[in-house]
Amino acid sequence: MAEALRSVVGGVTAARGFRAGAMSCGIKSDAGTRDLAILIADQPCVAAATFTSSRTAAAPVLVCREHLAAAGWRAQAVIINSGNANCSTGAQGLADARTMAQLVSDRFGIAPELVMVSSTGIIGRPLPMAKIASGISQIEGRYDGGQSFAEGILTTDTRAKTIALEWDAPDPTPDGARVLRIGGSTKGAGMIYPNMATMLCYITTDAAVDQHWLQRELRMAVADSFNMICVDGDMSTNDTVLVMASGLAGNTPFAEGVPGAATFAAALRQVTQTLAREIARDGEGATKVQEVHVAGAATDADARRASRAVTMYRLWQCALAGGDPNWGRIMGALGASGAEFSHDRVAIGLSATLTQPVVWLVRDGVAVDYDQAAAKAQLAGAEVFVHVDLGAGTATAIAWGCDMTHGYIDENTTYTR
Repeated sequence: MAEALRSVVGGVTAARGFRAGAMSCGIKSDAGTRDLAILIADQPCVAAATFTSSRTAAAPVLVCREHLAAAGWRAQAVIINSGNANCSTGAQGLADARTMAQLVSDRFGIAPELVMVSSTGIIGRPLPMAKIASGISQIEGRYDGGQSFAEGILTTDTRAKTIALEWDAPDPTPDGARVLRIGGSTKGAGMIYPNMATMLCYITTDAAVDQHWLQRELRMAVADSFNMICVDGDMSTNDTVLVMASGLAGNTPFAEGVPGAATFAAALRQVTQTLAREIARDGEGATKVQEVHVAGAATDADARRASRAVTMYRLWQCALAGGDPNWGRIMGALGASGAEFSHDRVAIGLSATLTQPVVWLVRDGVAVDYDQAAAKAQLAGAEVFVHVDLGAGTATAIAWGCDMTHGYIDENTTYTR
């Protein structure tokens, strides 16, 4: 199925029926930096979403849940501000999030319950509502505005993160369309250890999709992508993944067993995994991205525990930053992961790509006679692949993370200035 998918440009506006844009309204201290973004569909869309499981969820997360329930899991627009998380702001924060939705409703003629709201940035500060209201009165959505949108949702990110794919429709659609499209944008560089979602991610498609099936597929895609990344082991209060399906392609709505549904699910997986990997690559202060492949686990849950444990083990992240193939750090992470396995069956290896031979450092739980220079060479590039076999079963998992440098400390000692 992956071979059927083709990359295209446009991000969240690649699919039919979506406009997007961004502007500066003065929330961020850097004058002229985009800090307000909007995504608008031409008509109400089938929606699916996952949110943070944090008990200190931010006001916009609560409002999104509220609106999706009221609208029967449909959505038509999302307004996002960066620079301020609108979290731990009490009743005023909730009122401000609802006001943001109402302002978009009034401006664009969309029912307020169809407007989703997201915020990202500093926790504990009231939103500058006068600036936001002024911005909403001016912001425009364009059918080619995907890149602007991707830039407008960033905080400490160093680059926009966006993707779009197309594939041939299983049958020509009523409007004569021969392709279906899906696109997405995400942001995230710090407070990355998601549980049920990522930092912020928005996905659009022109495919018609059954809502219950879409929600199920999104949860499974998130489980294998955003829930498998780590920068610093910290969960955000604002995590949101939102999918909007316009249905403008006119296909038979995808659901279990419908022709073409499996290809759509594969496209959704590719979007979420690509964006998740880019978050890990752009971790605050990071110089390397690591991809941890765990095989031989007793259960899927154990494979996930072990792979995620390696990505968030601080001592290994530091070794990675210094180019030190200290496999003891990886062994320590595995031992603390909670996964069930026998120490004397573990194998650990490194490679700089997935296609070159693995330099195995450990077999049967003990060091093998390996070339230290060759091992160090695997850590010299911007990508590192860690290979683990627990020797306990057949389950596998992949997790993504990054190294830990002083740049992370620098970023997070000046964040609120």
